[in-house]
Amino acid sequence: MSLLTIDIGGTSIKYARFADGKLGEEGAFGTPDNLDQFYQSLTAVVEQFKENSDVCGVAISSPGAVNKATGVIEGASALHYIHEFDIHAELEKRFGLPVSIENDANCAALAEVKFGAAKGLSDVLLLVLGTGVGGSVVMNGKVHHGKHLFGGEFGFMLMDDEHSFSTLGTTIRMAERYNKRTGEALDAIEIFEKAFNGDEIANEEKDIFLYNVAKGIFNLTYSFDPELVIIGGGVSQAEWLIPELQKQLQKIMEIIEVATFMPEIVTCEFRNSANLIGAAVDFSQTYANKTDK
Repeated sequence: MSLLTIDIGGTSIKYARFADGKLGEEGAFGTPDNLDQFYQSLTAVVEQFKENSDVCGVAISSPGAVNKATGVIEGASALHYIHEFDIHAELEKRFGLPVSIENDANCAALAEVKFGAAKGLSDVLLLVLGTGVGGSVVMNGKVHHGKHLFGGEFGFMLMDDEHSFSTLGTTIRMAERYNKRTGEALDAIEIFEKAFNGDEIANEEKDIFLYNVAKGIFNLTYSFDPELVIIGGGVSQAEWLIPELQKQLQKIMEIIEVATFMPEIVTCEFRNSANLIGAAVDFSQTYANKTDK
């Protein structure tokens, strides 16, 4: 038996068949701009897979704060129409199959723990450096959602008296600061290139970004004491990221002399497929838990 896994994004919705730990029969379509078309598009994909394969359920990765107890996607996202009603029950009714839904960052973390960079580990933090800073907390192999479903919302963490982690720990904000100082209009990749080629202002802004990411990692590590911190987001693809963060972490270790161990950090193994894989992991956990009860 297999699962249909679906990754709901702001611009596209990806799907695939998941069986024996692997994805196959992948596809995608543009994200609809209204709920009716959303239902129609997803139902058409489900019916196609029901007819042509042995799918036994639908595993969904979604933006927003997914409340598994109520079936409601709380919070906000680019897809306003999926929020604040029992979408889980509605999808199960339309699909005629068991459905699981989990937040996209949590799905990515589950993929890494089950099959990827954290395989074999049970206590892991995923840090996603995107337009903001988000992530996931996995404890004992399960996502820690928290009382208000804010587990993994690392971007709210204060880095000083005025700035949050999302303000200081993203490449987008780094580029904004550089361009404001210089009057240029460069993106982060161009700024990093200038920094490594000796541009003084670019190097300063690079170090502000890296130091604050390292500070966030240090604070989270000494709060949760995970086995591993996994870093995702576009900048995680840069080969220099881990060595540069380790340099910044060493500076922090020299300041906090009572700290006894260096945080262990790696980048994500899965990128574009992480949410699809993790949704399948969540499905297995969700229905295993229901069976256990």
